[in-house]
Amino acid sequence: MKVDAKSTIEAGKAILGIEFGSTRIKAVLIDEENKPIAQGSHSWENQLVDGLWTYSVEAIWYGLQDCYADLRSNVKKKYDVEIETLAAIGISAMMHGYMAFNEREEILVPFRTWRNTHTGKAAAALSELFVYNIPLRWSISHLYQAILDNEEHVKDIDYLTTLAGFIHWQITGRKVLGVGDASGMLPIDPATKNYSAEMISQFDRLIATKGYDWNLRDILPKVLLAGENAGHLTLKGAKMLDVSGHLKAGIPVCPPEGDAGTGMVATNAVKRRTGNVSAGTSSFSMIVLEKELLKPYEMIDMVTTPDGSLVAMVHCNNCTSDLNAWVNLFKEYQELLGVPVDMDEVFGKLYNHALTGNVDCGGLISYNYISGEPVTGLSDGRPLFIRSANDKFNLANFMRTHLYASVGVLKIGNDILFKEEKIKVDRITAHGGLFKTKGVGQRILAAAINSPISVMETAGEGGAWGIALLGAFLVNNDGKQSLADFLDEYVFAGDAGVEVSPTAEEVEGFNTYIENYKAGLPIEEAAVRFKCCLLYTSPSPRDTR
Repeated sequence: MKVDAKSTIEAGKAILGIEFGSTRIKAVLIDEENKPIAQGSHSWENQLVDGLWTYSVEAIWYGLQDCYADLRSNVKKKYDVEIETLAAIGISAMMHGYMAFNEREEILVPFRTWRNTHTGKAAAALSELFVYNIPLRWSISHLYQAILDNEEHVKDIDYLTTLAGFIHWQITGRKVLGVGDASGMLPIDPATKNYSAEMISQFDRLIATKGYDWNLRDILPKVLLAGENAGHLTLKGAKMLDVSGHLKAGIPVCPPEGDAGTGMVATNAVKRRTGNVSAGTSSFSMIVLEKELLKPYEMIDMVTTPDGSLVAMVHCNNCTSDLNAWVNLFKEYQELLGVPVDMDEVFGKLYNHALTGNVDCGGLISYNYISGEPVTGLSDGRPLFIRSANDKFNLANFMRTHLYASVGVLKIGNDILFKEEKIKVDRITAHGGLFKTKGVGQRILAAAINSPISVMETAGEGGAWGIALLGAFLVNNDGKQSLADFLDEYVFAGDAGVEVSPTAEEVEGFNTYIENYKAGLPIEEAAVRFKCCLLYTSPSPRDTR
């Protein structure tokens, strides 16, 4: 017998997932059938402080509390019930970055997010040492860069973690991390599903002359697989989450995960030969591999699913921010005319009109680099729109080139996997803001990577739903199934979503566009180098969607 949402909440059987995205913190409450029954959110923005992208600890806690308060308010309005307890909680957040604490649990330097690209020397040195691609954004790159820069705080490090790991630690008292998020700190050994013991030893030997009181393993979170015990909400943690004081302590909390892992869960892409693409403020693709790649690639991160399977990840720092900034310009024009603005309608009209443009965008090129883009070797960004007098400059092509730009770098990385490594996939599922307008972003992505793309109705719930599902896997997996089987049987039950395949003409058009795009990269490099606005520059980078 189906239990209604109100009774589920009253009985304390609902599960809460909270994810810290780049521009929004989102909470999703799910029922015993793993369906969303309530949501809450909080908008926030990163800050550029002393040349580094960050969120303050104060902003983190205020955002968490405001997001939960919004969820609580929505539950009271919709169901006339108070949240007193829950079956489980899960915390997820943007991966990578650097949060270092001393023994008094004080943060030593402001949180350095994934968006920072100042770690080039460290990443290059570690990649050579490990014979393994170590990206700029990984925690170990941030740590070693701080060492190379002789930063005073390094000697005082007692604990190093990610944003999700930090919040989980504070609300449970446990210094643990889900394996997917941990794989963005330091490489994971596929055999042990733990940090690479060899690389830890190599790193410790590398810094031995520095005389630090710590070794690497001792300052990292303990690695946990999906479904393992990660602790319970403490009394302190309950008060930090729910300032109203209604939420009770003792609730199980699943291993904290990164947004890549929760995206895979939310799109049922944790099996081998499956993959997913997330496209929002940043974009990334995740392909679950059957075997290790033939060699390391600078453009490809090797991470894991929440249950420890090897994943090839192409991570792009920029995706929809510049596209949204241009759309916002049309919004301002509409307001100037005195026409009521419905942003869903504005996006819908412009996106669908883009599909009427030339498949190669008529020669127009856009570089959406709000920040640096490691995949194309840019340490800093300068948004640019470029055309010549003979190009087919119209609204459809203009919007189409910005849509292409949002997944252009993603294509460059995935071409390595599909064309050089001959990776095979059975299904790729997409989620994120780019796919909110039905059929458009999906068709653009399909043309970019020359593969059918599926979008599920539930995918819009994103990572908050994904981490809630990992909470369900912790407390409701009575059959002790694998994560993949649990998702197949109890969550998706055969739902493969709506699939769109590209036409040969669309694939050829995108290939033409990307060759023009790659040929024009020296223009972007010049704009960055000289810190000037060349040609046509984009509007404000503020993400409006």
